[in-house]
Amino acid sequence: MSGTFVGMPAFPKAAHDAVRNTTLRANLKHATHTIRDKRARAVAELDDWALLREAGKQIKDHTLRHLDTYLVQLEEAVTAAGGIVHWASDADEANRIVTRLVKETGESEVVKVKSMATQEIGLNEALEEAGIAAYETDLAELIVQLGHDRPSHILVPAIHRNRGEIRDIFTKEMGQWGRPAPEGLTDTPAELAEAARLHLREKFLRAKVGISGANFMVAATGTLVVVESEGNGRMCLTLPETLISVVGIEKIIPTWRDLEVFLQTLPRSSTAERMNPYTSMWTGTTDTDGPQAFHLVLIDNGRTDTLADEVGRQALRCIRCSACLNVCPVYERAGGHAYGSVYPGPIGAILSPQLRGTASEIDASLPYASSLCGACYEVCPVAIDIPEVLVHLREKVADQGGPGHRMEKAAIKAAGWVLDHPGALAAGERVASRTRKLHPKKLPGPGAGQWTNSRDLPQMPAEPFRDWWKKNRT
Repeated sequence: MSGTFVGMPAFPKAAHDAVRNTTLRANLKHATHTIRDKRARAVAELDDWALLREAGKQIKDHTLRHLDTYLVQLEEAVTAAGGIVHWASDADEANRIVTRLVKETGESEVVKVKSMATQEIGLNEALEEAGIAAYETDLAELIVQLGHDRPSHILVPAIHRNRGEIRDIFTKEMGQWGRPAPEGLTDTPAELAEAARLHLREKFLRAKVGISGANFMVAATGTLVVVESEGNGRMCLTLPETLISVVGIEKIIPTWRDLEVFLQTLPRSSTAERMNPYTSMWTGTTDTDGPQAFHLVLIDNGRTDTLADEVGRQALRCIRCSACLNVCPVYERAGGHAYGSVYPGPIGAILSPQLRGTASEIDASLPYASSLCGACYEVCPVAIDIPEVLVHLREKVADQGGPGHRMEKAAIKAAGWVLDHPGALAAGERVASRTRKLHPKKLPGPGAGQWTNSRDLPQMPAEPFRDWWKKNRT
């Protein structure tokens, strides 16, 4: 994965700071509760929701098992339709390919559809280094870009901002990026949306190169699909002369019939809509309409390694609906930035450590950024068992060692010996009970002490249970 977010503190430190931001917590609570309540009502309308969920899971699992076959089929179909397919093993290669393609057009600016894949690889930063300006056109992504910020939610990247903050960003920054905000701009949603529309309109009409991701790729026909709610995607996909789509290899599905399942589950799980206002589909190029050059950049960037993990691979089913974020008590309080990745929340806690590995402090901490309550699994439209993967990844992190984990292993080994020797256990219990007034309320040391930073050690009873039993039940 890209190093865009690497260098941030581990999740416990980042979350510790975030939960003290009262404005952030208020913004998150209002937004997540509103979205999840609407989603629950939208899902309840379908009697066959459980069947659709299982169908989505089966389709994704089948595709992942035969990913090599379907990727070759996709490449053949895209090429036959007039497109050009490029393969990128990692973020650096993908950025080099896209930068070269833009430079070959002679243009120095591009308009972008909201794309987590391009955020994952740090494409905007790579283009900027090459002297190419990349303009985000999704409203929330525009807010993040103008605010020199980072996205904090999969569906609503600016969820951590309120209307007053957005007005201030527009007023201060829009003029530096293009058309300035209107004089006397207020924080009413209609005025903010109109300011963004006017600002973006000139970019849509001027841009010769568009960059997108894709929600789905249909292997049988080479068709790419983008679902969105604002219409900015439709503008980016149809007006430019050149279209470059950067997509993870896991976004593929075999046929149009499979797409029907996800076009029911994705809108209801993400925006609580029965269908997306804009569902754009394109297959290669045509002589009379749309971009005259189409490039598809397929990125691996850790996905093949994730696929090799029998437990962890289910994270690749994800259709980026963000339902798991909106029900997660940890995300609601800590916010998306604490996860140090473009993939925040429960899905980010299992996806980022697999795509990037767990060598860094922040990636090693992400599998622990959960209460394991299971709410994320209950709402996932493709039935990703996130708690199962979290526990699986915790085991991997523990196996790779580190001061805290070495102490944990030593403690478990010692406990195993004591439990195998009843006499030693009984003697230890008696000593512990008789010295209980001397026991500290918190464990010493940076490793064990983390457990008692926010909780007291339980008080030792006056006598061991086995001694009490002998006096009272024999």
